[in-house]
Amino acid sequence: MRTFVVLACLVVSILAAEKYNSKYDNFDVETLVSNDRLLKSYINCFLEKGKCTAEGTDFKKALPEAVETVCGKCTDKQKVNIRKVIKAIQQKHPTQWEELVKKNDPTGQHRANFEKFIQES
Repeated sequence: MRTFVVLACLVVSILAAEKYNSKYDNFDVETLVSNDRLLKSYINCFLEKGKCTAEGTDFKKALPEAVETVCGKCTDKQKVNIRKVIKAIQQKHPTQWEELVKKNDPTGQHRANFEKFIQES
């Protein structure tokens, strides 16, 4: 029985480590999507066309994997936030959205699944 408890704790700790850091779960997404200048700044960061904030750098590092795994390591809050940001980029800056897609999924292999993820509520 003790072995089972230890094994269960190990599995839980491994699964918890499989999520992205939750320090950005409370990132102010509403300000980002409502402030076009700020949104453009993040887009330029992601496209390596401008400076990045510390948060932008962290987000940019996670983007390729998040696209590939359809946000498999995202917390529930991160999924909500990512959907909001991407929908804002798609609506306000469709050309830059296409650039981001090409940069983070050059073969288009993950696009359909990621688009489906974005449309989920």
